[in-house]
This record gives sequence, structure tokens and C-alpha cells, in this order.
Amino acid sequence: MSQTLFSWDLFKKAPIIGIVRNLAVEDVIKILPVYRNAGLTTIEITMNTAGAEDLIRFAVAQEQTGLNIGAGTVCTEPELERALAAGAQFIVTPILNENVIRTCVARDIPIFPGAFTPSEIYKAWSLGASMVKVFPAASLGYSYLKEVKGPLNQIRLVPTGGVSLANMTDFLKAGADGLGIGGQLFDNKLIQQKNWHGLQQHFRQFVDQLSASQ
Repeated sequence: MSQTLFSWDLFKKAPIIGIVRNLAVEDVIKILPVYRNAGLTTIEITMNTAGAEDLIRFAVAQEQTGLNIGAGTVCTEPELERALAAGAQFIVTPILNENVIRTCVARDIPIFPGAFTPSEIYKAWSLGASMVKVFPAASLGYSYLKEVKGPLNQIRLVPTGGVSLANMTDFLKAGADGLGIGGQLFDNKLIQQKNWHGLQQHFRQFVDQLSASQ
């Protein structure tokens, strides 16, 4: 278990959850300080990434005071236990697994379960979810989020899947409490080129867009 807790203050500074999936270990090691220096604060390493547990351990050891480090694509209780043993400070799931939610709530670990329909979203929230990941968000767009937020305005929602620099402001205006962004944030071309300065500038565009949306 991590010795440090998820910081909501850090998250509120830049409410983007950067999703690391299928990136090489050596690239993630380079990316972490670039991500932090750009002004981003919360990063999720998916459990189906090679070496995920070691990456989580490394990230927590190196960046625990500057970044929230979480585990994503947690679908089962054994995966949850492995993620927490590695030090994950928060958990993200693509699906609604009641046992995973209840375990996180009991251990005071922020949990952002994936849900899509209003019924799934409300169920996740009623089970104690810290925020609910609306996934896949781009399928119905930001108007869907706005409509869901109408009757369920008390529920904190994090649209994920297809969120980009081009539409993130629309999702925020629709009532998003955070954004989950993967490939659009971790530009594959810049990473392949090892262009860390360019990647930091790319990250800054998202930070600037957040500031412009507030």
C-alpha cells in the first residue's frame, strides 16, 4: 500500500487524469517529470500495460509529492489487490464491479468506476464512488453529459474515451468534474521521437485550455 494519499487539492489544480496505456517502461520514466513540470497532476497507469505494477511503484517513489499515481483498467478484485500492493493512490475501472468499489470505499481509496447509462452512473455513485467515469464518452458526446447532469447534478463525472484538446472545453462546460485523456494527451509521435520538450509543450496546451475554461 502507498504511504501517501490521493490529493484532491492536486487534482483540482488540473482536473485531467492522464491515461498511460501500452507505453514502454523507459518512456514512462522520462514522461513522469515532463508531465509534472507541464502542470498536470494526476496520472493513471493501466494494469494491462506491460510492467504496470513496477511502473506504479517507481512513479509513487519518485513523484508521490507532485503527482497522484493511480491504476486503471482494474476489472477484478485480484487486479485491485495487485494495484494497491504496488502503491496505487486511486483506482479507475472501465466497468461497474460492485466488489471493487466496496473494497476501495472500505479502505478509503478513491475509486472512479466506469459507467455509461444513467442507472449505471447512479448505482456507482450510490455504492460510494468518488467520481464516476463516463465511458465511452465520445460515443454520445458532451450533450449526453449535460443531459445526465440535469437530474444527477450531485454526481461528479469524468468523461473518458475520445476526449481531446478540440472538445475538452465542451465537456467541461457540459458539467464534467474532470477529464480522462489517453492517446490524445500522450502524443505517440512525440514519444517515439523522444521529443520530451515538445511533449511538455503539448501537455501545456491542455493545461492552458483548462485555465481558459475556468
